[in-house]
Formats: sequence, structure tokens, C-alpha cells
Amino acid sequence: MKSLSENEKKKRKPLWTKAFLVTSLSNLLLFFSFQMLIPTIPTHISQLGGNDFQVGLVIGIFTISSLLTRPFAGRALDLLGRKHVLLVGLTICALTIAGYSYMAVITLILAARFVHGIGWGISTTSLGTVIADIIPPERRGEGMGYYGLSNTFAMALAPLTGLWIMQTYSFHRVLLISTLLAVLSLFSSLFISYSKPFPVEKSVQKPKLIDRLWERTALLPSILLLCTAICYGGIVTFITLFGLEAGISNVGWFFLCNASMVLIVRPITGVLFDRKGPEWVLLPGALFTITGLLLLSYAHTELSLAIAALCYGIGFGSIQPALQAWTIARAAPNRRGAANGTFFSANDLGIGLGAMVLGALANLSGSYALMYRFSSVLIIVFLLIYGWSFWHVWRSIQLPQR
Repeated sequence: MKSLSENEKKKRKPLWTKAFLVTSLSNLLLFFSFQMLIPTIPTHISQLGGNDFQVGLVIGIFTISSLLTRPFAGRALDLLGRKHVLLVGLTICALTIAGYSYMAVITLILAARFVHGIGWGISTTSLGTVIADIIPPERRGEGMGYYGLSNTFAMALAPLTGLWIMQTYSFHRVLLISTLLAVLSLFSSLFISYSKPFPVEKSVQKPKLIDRLWERTALLPSILLLCTAICYGGIVTFITLFGLEAGISNVGWFFLCNASMVLIVRPITGVLFDRKGPEWVLLPGALFTITGLLLLSYAHTELSLAIAALCYGIGFGSIQPALQAWTIARAAPNRRGAANGTFFSANDLGIGLGAMVLGALANLSGSYALMYRFSSVLIIVFLLIYGWSFWHVWRSIQLPQR
């Protein structure tokens, strides 16, 4: 048994390669650059005299352009190659962020946000596809878990860093540092090198346009992601207003505890995904997410808010990388770009719907607490959809044996 174990270890391909580290670094720099702008650009718009509608457009326009771009970015990745498309996306991001400094009119900033969303959609879809090519198939869940830590680290620290720089110095200093980080992401991506994982397949029959832009095998994980992303959109959009309603002075504890738990749980659930399969991660993750949402809706102190964040962090940290790893596992190698485009589009759409639909629900019910309780129904829908698909696969395996 020992010799067999040693042989299996020898066969396992290394995860922490130069390509994996460089791609993760490029992703970290890009996300840090982006997350610094999330709380600071709306504040800057307000300082320029913008109203609440214009502040909302800053987020909405970016999300729409990113959502529209991802399917085409995925198609381009499969046709033109990973690195060329990645460099184009990162260049757009760096140039757009630098351009914000020269825009004193809100209309110009909104136009630039649309262009920035295009660059963001291309860059993040490209990096997700590149890392999927690099990670050994037998370590996909583990690799995606570690890769996702770069996103989490940026989400935990970058918004606070951006606000501190803006309050201590100026918004232009925020833009300067954000631009520098985007340029460093572009520079580091130049050193990403790995062997092409597949030959480009030439089909005699041209597929339909919808099949070129979207990957059908990615639809199930993407629908599941959509359910969780709507809930997350409701949290990031309304958590501050919920804090005012519940009498909690510092809602920043939620983000800190959530990010801390995500950092802890992702490497663990990644290994569990590889060894046991997606059901061992997705089902417990969904239960922790429901628990976190319900606890959040009843929170009235910073301690109860922190406990809710810890539960939600376990669920959120488990589900997202597992779904991405599952998406890649289901797609053919030459369709990974389209699969990632489909997957990330669901994430963008979910966050946007969460802000709009759950906001309307909160307005109708008159309570953000009730809104979070109702949003937990989406995770029940998640469980029902996954349970149906699991039963369908199990039934198809059992039928030939009868």
C-alpha cells in the first residue's frame, strides 16, 4: 500500500509552478486595483455634484459592459489564444484607470466606466481561463481554491486601503496607485508561459452563434452561481443600510470576518472537491450560506454580525471556487474560454440582479432584515436544482444496470 501511495504522489503534477504563481500574482494586482475604486469612485461622483441615480450608474454601467463583453471574450480566447486576449484586456484596464484623472465631468467618467467594464470582462475571463489551463486536472479544486485567495485578499484589504488613501491624500492619489497596480498586472502577465493544452479544432459544420458565445456544459454551474451571486449582490449593496436599520455601528466586521473565513476554507474545500467530488462541497456550502443569511437578518450587535459573517464566509468560500472548478471539468479544453465567459457572466448578472431585485424587495417589505431572509430562498432553489441534476445523473448511471 505504501508503494502504491508513493507512485500516486509521483504521478501527481506540481501545482505551484512559475506559471501558476505569476498568473495568481497578476490576478491579485488586477483585483486590488479594481477593488480600490469600488468605494472611492462613487464618493468622487458625489463630490462632483452627482445625484444618487448617477452614483448607481457608476456600478450599473460597469456591470452591463462587463456582462456583454464576457461571451465575446470567451470566444476570442478559444480562437485567438489566451495571452493576446489577456494583454488587450489588461491594457484597456490600465489606460482607463489612468484616464479617470483627466475627467472632471460625470458624463465622461460614466463613459470611461463602460470602457473599463469591457477591459475588466476581458481580463478576468482570460485569467480564469489561463489558470484553468495551468492547473493539473487532478488538482483542479485545490488549485482554484488557492487561486481564488488572490480575489479574497484584494476584497478584504483594497476597499479599506482605497478609502484611507482618499481620506488621507486625495482621489487622484488613489487613481495613481490603482493605475500602477494595473500596469504591474500587465507587466507580470508578460511572464506567463505554458504549453498550449490543446489543438484548435476545426469543425466542418459551423455552430450556431449562441453555441460559439456560450458553453452549454457551463450552464448548470452558472445557474447555481447565479443564485448565490444574487444573494451576494444584496449583501454588498445594502449591508451598510442594514447596519443603520439594525443599530450596528460598524458593519465592516462583516467583510473582515467573511474574508478571513474564505481565506481559511478555500484551500480545504478545494482538496475535498478533488478527492470526493462537487457534492461534498456544494451541499454543505449551501447550508452554511443559508445559515449565514438567516443569522445576518437577525443580527443586532457586532458580535452577532461577525458570527453571521463567519457562517456565510464558509458557504461563499466553498461554493464559488467549487463551481468554477466544476465548470472547467465539464467543458472541453478548447471550450474553456467560452465556459469561463458563461460562468463569469452569471456572476455579473447575479450581483446586478441582487442590487435591483432585492432592493425592490426591501423597499416593498420596508425591512432589509426581511430582504435577507427572503434571499435565503434562492439558496433553497440552488439545492433543489443541484439535487435534481445529481438525481438525474445517478438515474442515468443506474438504468443500464437493470
